[in-house]
Amino acid sequence: QVRLVESGGGLVQIGGSLRLSCAASGSIFSINAMGWYRQAPGKQRELVAAITSGGSTNYANSVKGRFTISRDNAKNTVYLQMNSLKPEDTAVYHCNAKVVASTIYNYWGQGTQVTVSS
Repeated sequence: QVRLVESGGGLVQIGGSLRLSCAASGSIFSINAMGWYRQAPGKQRELVAAITSGGSTNYANSVKGRFTISRDNAKNTVYLQMNSLKPEDTAVYHCNAKVVASTIYNYWGQGTQVTVSS
């Protein structure tokens, strides 16, 4: 089992920045990749950024050049630095951890609201 606790969401103006944190606990040795997804009202959940245990990263086209995912292995924490925020970035952001065994297990945090306003 993996437990994820997110923090760092809030209200920010257009062009502002926020940093989200996701602290993992439990069977963290089994995590293959971690990422951030977001879900806006009336829309499907979408991948924002992901980072593997080897440090490879992947980003949605809509956030490339503005968002950066990183990890602190000593703190078992993954971060999402979000710059140049736009109204379309408004969503609930969820941390995800993937464990690959005989199948893929997905673990989710409770979500944190990010609202970008003018």
